[in-house]
Amino acid sequence: MGKKARGLFAGKRLRNRRKEGRWHYGPYIRRILRMKARSDPLEGASQAKGIVIEKVQLEAKQPNSAMRKCVRVQLIKNGKQVTAFCPRDGATKMIDEHDEVIIECIGGAMGKSKGDIPGVRWQVIKVNDQSLDALLKGRIEKARK
Repeated sequence: MGKKARGLFAGKRLRNRRKEGRWHYGPYIRRILRMKARSDPLEGASQAKGIVIEKVQLEAKQPNSAMRKCVRVQLIKNGKQVTAFCPRDGATKMIDEHDEVIIECIGGAMGKSKGDIPGVRWQVIKVNDQSLDALLKGRIEKARK
């Protein structure tokens, strides 16, 4: 196509031209084809419940050299497995295998991982329906299941 239509009855052609042009814009394609919801283990939800399979330690990306404490979680809703970060000091001590946890997005740019943890997009916020933050601050004791 060359120039855009300018005549008295050009509205339809301009609308179709715009419709065609939008398919060259990545975020439009992702939204219309619902690509995020298809690839997202949480299926578009902000939080999800899962069972802890194992505790893992991941190496931080360069230039840092720490072992980040994470857990492998199997989601209840669809059986998919994800790795979730355990925020704050001593958080992994509060989480045991077979505990029920609630995970949420870690808040990285464009739904990706945050900081120096490679490929981890989620974090643990609750353990056995108790706030991980409150457990760590000593406000509540961990429930016996």
